[in-house]
Parts: sequence; C-alpha cells; structure tokens
Amino acid sequence: MERYICIHGHFYQPPRENPWLEAIELQDSAYPYHDWNERITAECYAPNSVSRILDAEGRIERLVNNYAKISFNFGPTLLSWLEAKAPEVYLGILEADRESQKNFSGHGSALAQAYNHMIMPLANARDRRTQVFWGITDFEHRFKRKPAGMWLPETAVDIETLEILAEQGIRFTILAPHQAGRVRRIGVSRWHDVSGGRIDPTRAYEQRLPSGRRIALFFYDGPVSRAVAFEGLLSRGEDLANRLLGVFSDDRDWPQLVHIATDGESYGHHHRFGDMALAYALNHIESNQSAKLTNYGEFLEKNPPTHQVDIIEKTSWSCVHGIDRWWSDCGCNSGSHPGWRQEWRRPLRDALDWLRDSMAAPFEKMARKFFQDPWAARNDYISVILARSVANIDAFLAGHATRALTGEETTQALKLLEMQRHAMLMYTSCGWFFDDLSGIETVQVIQYAGRAVQLAQVLFGDTLEQQLVERLAAAKSNVPEHGDGRRIYEKFVRPAKVDWWRVGAHYAVSSLFEDHSDQMKIYCFEAKREDYEVLSAGLAKMAVGRVRLTSEITRESEVLDFGALHMGDHNVNSGVRKFLGDEAYGALKQEAMEPFMRADFAEVIRLMDRRFGESNYSVSSLFRDEQRRVLDVILASALSEAETLYRQIYERRAPMMRFLTNLHIPLPKAFYASAEFVLNGYLRAALQQEEIDPALIRSLLETATLEGVTLDSPTLEFAFRHNLETMAERLAADPTEPRLKQLHNAASVIESLPFGVGIWKIQNIYYALLQTVYPKMQELQARGDEPAKAWVETFSALGRLLRIKIP
Repeated sequence: MERYICIHGHFYQPPRENPWLEAIELQDSAYPYHDWNERITAECYAPNSVSRILDAEGRIERLVNNYAKISFNFGPTLLSWLEAKAPEVYLGILEADRESQKNFSGHGSALAQAYNHMIMPLANARDRRTQVFWGITDFEHRFKRKPAGMWLPETAVDIETLEILAEQGIRFTILAPHQAGRVRRIGVSRWHDVSGGRIDPTRAYEQRLPSGRRIALFFYDGPVSRAVAFEGLLSRGEDLANRLLGVFSDDRDWPQLVHIATDGESYGHHHRFGDMALAYALNHIESNQSAKLTNYGEFLEKNPPTHQVDIIEKTSWSCVHGIDRWWSDCGCNSGSHPGWRQEWRRPLRDALDWLRDSMAAPFEKMARKFFQDPWAARNDYISVILARSVANIDAFLAGHATRALTGEETTQALKLLEMQRHAMLMYTSCGWFFDDLSGIETVQVIQYAGRAVQLAQVLFGDTLEQQLVERLAAAKSNVPEHGDGRRIYEKFVRPAKVDWWRVGAHYAVSSLFEDHSDQMKIYCFEAKREDYEVLSAGLAKMAVGRVRLTSEITRESEVLDFGALHMGDHNVNSGVRKFLGDEAYGALKQEAMEPFMRADFAEVIRLMDRRFGESNYSVSSLFRDEQRRVLDVILASALSEAETLYRQIYERRAPMMRFLTNLHIPLPKAFYASAEFVLNGYLRAALQQEEIDPALIRSLLETATLEGVTLDSPTLEFAFRHNLETMAERLAADPTEPRLKQLHNAASVIESLPFGVGIWKIQNIYYALLQTVYPKMQELQARGDEPAKAWVETFSALGRLLRIKIP
C-alpha cells in the first residue's frame, strides 16, 4: 500500500506590538536582538527558508526551503511583522507555498489560521466568525489563493467552530488524537470508542455537522509529535526520519498517512539546528523513496475519508483538561514556578468578557449612523488593516457607509472598528497560557483591553475603564509586588497609553538630538513640521516649533505647539499644547528666545510651566527605541571619558595584573573591571574594522586569556557577524578579488574565536555566488586567465572556511 509522510509546523508568535504605536518596542530580554520576533526569526523562521543539508564531512552540500516540503501555517499577525521587518524570509515563505503546489499535485502547503490566536470555543459567535473571515482574507491577500485548511489556535475545537469553518469554505483542519471521541466506517451504524488518543491517525476522517455540512479532520501522531517537541528527536535528522517511517504498519490495508504537528519553533528556536534535522529527514525520506512526502490537501484529494468521526468538544492539544487552561486554575502551566496558582485566569477572562459585551451595544448603535451593517463592516475591516492607505479606506467606506462621510465622521467610524479590533486582540490565547498575571503575554492582552477602553471613552464618554480596573482587581498575581490586576493595569498599561501630547513631546525632545525632515513617521503617526526654530548657547539647546500629527490608523489630526530645552546630560524639559493660533504661537517663540539668549534657563523653564501647564516631558517621555538612541548620544561623552580613565588604569597596571594572574592571585576588582572593559572594547573595535587584522585579534584574545578576562561574547559575536555580513553583501554586489580577499581574511578569524559566530547569511550569499559567478570564473580559469585562477583559489579557500562543499 502507498505510504505518505506529512510534517506540519504551526509557526506563530503572540502579537507584541504596543497597541498605541502598532510597533514592537525594544525588548532587552531578546538581546542582542531588538525584540523576540527578530530573535526567533534569526533562530527559526529564516533558517527554515534556507536550511542546510550536509555531506558526510559536515560541509554544506545543498540549501533547501523546508517550507516547500512540509505543511505549515503562519499566524497572520506574525506574517504582517515578517512582511515589514524580514521581507526576504516573508517572500521565501510565499515562494515555498508556490513551490509546494508543484510538489503536491497543485495543492499548496500553507494553511490559514484564525486571525489572532483566540481560543475559539470560549469566544462568542460574532468573534469566531470574524476571526475565521479575517484569517481567510489575510491568507488570500498574501498567498493569492483560497485556503483549503485552517489551523485552530491550540487546536481548541467544538462543533460550532467547525460549522463556521465549513460555512466559509474550509475543507479540513488538524487536531490532536485525544480530541477524537468515536469513529465508524461511513455507511456502517456501529461506532467505536477511540477516546484517550486511540484513534488511528493514518487516515483522514469526516465530521458531519448539524447543518448538513461536512469537514475533514486529520488527527496527528501524538507520540512522534511529542518526541519532536519535548524528547530531543531533532538531535539527529536520521532519527526523525526513522521514527516517522517506523509508524507504518503492514497490518493496515489502506494508503497510510504518517503525520505530525508541533509548534514550528521546534525547528530551530526551541531546538538549535532543528531546521537542519528537518531538512535531513525530508531529504532522507525522499532520496530513499521509503515514503512519499505529501501535504494534507493532496492526500485528501487522493484519499477521501472512508470513516466518520465525532470529536470531543471543548478540547485542545495543550491542556489535558480540555480548554480550562484559558479560563481556570486547572493545573496546566509552564512548570517554572512550583507553588504558583493560576486562579487569576478566571477573573481576567470574566473582566474581558464583560468589557466586550459592554461595548457591543454602544458600538452597534453608533456604527449604524455610518455603516449599513456594523458587523459586516467589522468583518471587511481586515481589508483596511492589510493596507491602511487613504485610497483603501475610501474604497472600504464606499462599500459599507450609508452615505459620504465627513472627515470627522470617517475618524469616528474608524475608531469604532479599531475598538472592535482591540476587543478581539485582547483574547489572544497566550494571555492565559503561562504562569502569572504579570507575565509579558498577559500584560499585552490587558494593554489591548486598555486601548479598547480608551477608544470607548472617546466615542461614548463612558466610565468603562474604572469598571474594568475594579474587575481586574479580583485577579491576584503570584508576585507580591504586582498585587492584582488593578495594580498591574496602573503599572504597565496606563503608562503605556499614548495621546497627542505624548507623540508631540516625543517629536519635540527627539528633535534636539537628530535632524527631523519636514515630514516623517513616528510609528503609526505622520508628523509634518509647520514651523521650527532651534537656538544654541554652549552645551544648551532650545527648540520651539509647531507640528501637525496625523494618525495613520484613524486619520485624525492635531496641530501642536512645543518647546524643548536641553541643558546638557539628561537634563531635558519639554512642553506641548494644542495650537492656539499664529499670534499665541509667535508670542511663545518670542518669550522663550529672550531668556534663552541670556542663558537664563531657569526663566525658560518657568515660562514653559506657565505656557504648557502640566504638559511637561523629559527624556523618559520618549518611546523606548528613541529613548535608547537619545541616551546613547547623551552618554557618548561620559562613556568616552570613562573609557579613557579605564584605559589609563589598565595600561599603567597591566604588568602588575599579569604578575598577579601568573601567581593565581585574584585581581583587585578595580583592576579587573578596567581590564574587562578595555579588552572587550579593543576586541569589539578590532572585529568591526573594514580590514580585519587577524594577528591583532589573536593577540587580544591571548591577553584576555592570560589575564582571566571574561569576554562579552554576545556583543562581540553580534558586532563581528554584522561586519562579516556587510562584507558578504558587498561581495555579492561586486564579486571582485579585493572584496573576496577582504571577506576571506575576516573569515579566517572565526575558528580562533572562543565563541561561535553566526555565519548563516554569509553562507547563503556564498552559496548563491557558487551557483552563479563561480562557474563563469572556472570557465575563464580553464582558458588560462590568471586573475580568474586567483579568484577561484581564494573563493575555494573561503568555502572551506565556511564549511561549504565546492563541486
């Protein structure tokens, strides 16, 4: 009988964007990366798009796109981030789906996903329908085809959810084996109990629905999936291939499908080099012709269900209690904090359910002033989310508005829909998955609730926020300092809120440290400078100006006056107010300039207090990324001074340090601190040079070893990797011998470093040149071209350093 293998990866990250800025701010816990999306992309999503197959000597023999050979789904919110921040990876994913259609009889491997990972059985009917519609529309927008399958968040399922999938044209979904209750052959009356994960996962099943519709269900192989996710099966690709092949049985007389499903992050993020194990296993299975790789769409077409199944409702793949993990203290948690309880889950869900329901009626009432059908407009709002241009908003309104809307009415209509968007984002499943109410994932969903409440107050003038906070107080944190949901809201949500004044203050303060163009973006705000004047007096600097801010989300605008004073170091004072007219603005400029030119900064501050009232801001008011950049500028001179002092101490005391180290006597802390600071600084500078000096680097490493200095490996690796990548990109654009020698010289240092260096991108660039430029240079070499011969020799030597097999 025919044997098929399908590996499904559920690639997903919870949305991490600041709800007011629509962007992910700096996350120090992801260092040396900007944020966790960026880090996991480097560890997983990117490697799977260009994975390695090695030869017997551990050299790269071939680069492959794993996504083209497996089944996969990406969360829509993650794809949106990838499109903007990692476009090469994003395009690789789209290309993989096109390639998979060639591999699998016209069936693409990409599946859709319910939009923002909401636990569907816990959602109301409207939200379920919108989540499915948004997921399908997002998929069609990106992959340019209709999805045949849809991934349900956490595989959480009930009959109502399956009805909505089938109603909207979804043909199949994937579930865990323990979610099947009973089965029978189609046309036979007798049912067989398969609860407890006893269903045979090697075929497709048919679930008949009350409406008369039907949907196909695949139940993945539980033991092998667990081994991939938690038991180290990805340590060797051959082990993975053999484990999959070992599932087949000669006792079965039907075409068998061996398939597994795990978080896609298993292949590289959770398990280092997991992408390579996957690539090897896929290649091993294909090359040995021991089974045929397939995807669910192809298998379903060739092998329609012969058996009917009834699911066990309100179950999921990651909670043994069903779906309790997302509303109760069921005992499921990460296991990282013994003794912690999750009693906070229920009051959190109750509070958000109350908020959602409290906003529904006012939304519908006000939205009817603008839309023919408010809920249909909400469904189609995904078209605006996917492209927030003015033209696209106008097209959306043309299809849904009851009449031509004024600018103010358009803003109100968009605010209503944004309120609903955040009212769904606040149900992202990760908010309940982990151990404490104060966790970053849970704070994130509470922030979405905070944004929804803010919009509700602007639209309806109600007091929902206070009532929400009172309900959140019933949710108790395991961390004493965080107390309960009320305190967490006050600590982490209220300070994150953004209004016009804070955006204006960000513009004003940042303008003191970098030149702003007449038009620029501040996250999801457009800033257009209408007037600006800056004065300097020694180290002090003052700016006064007027700026028009426009929200790309709601198209609302505000014109603000501002003044900002920098008196050196971190001493910054800024004020913002609504534009009161040309006369008032002119008076503000004149009043501020006179005392500043006299260097009477105290009077400037008093003036700002009088003119701007309580709207006073400082460096701490900047959004996180700009705050870090500004502080880097402010600290530059202080760090330079400290570096000079450390260098003087080190250079004067280096012989003494070496003497003490040789005697195995611990260095005094002051000596050690200077040595650590200076040597790491020297090394970082050496690794960032355009022309690398290998001898200098080896000397510095030897000195660090002799003096017992701990290297800042993450920072050094990050700096050197980016330098190598820059060299490789220049070589790709200009594959001349000087560029090649420069990269070869730099790469020669890699093996001598006491830490690993990520050369993934450099290898990709080299492999592309191996396919394109290298054959041409070989031809020239064969004709006796001496420069070509030198190029080929250096290129081959570089390939050996990068562990790439040269034909």
